[in-house]
Amino acid sequence: MAYRITDDCVNCGACESECPVGAISEGDGKRVIDASTCASCGSCAAVCPSEAIVEE
Repeated sequence: MAYRITDDCVNCGACESECPVGAISEGDGKRVIDASTCASCGSCAAVCPSEAIVEE
């Protein structure tokens, strides 16, 4: 299952640098995860300070 970034995202970028497959990019006011690229490793969720990343 891929991960998704909710509206609780504060756009800090901590998750983007943590993603080993480069599935996270800056979107419109928050980061977004490309579900087709996401490896479902959970690294992004582990570093999110606002707990805005959830597993689908």
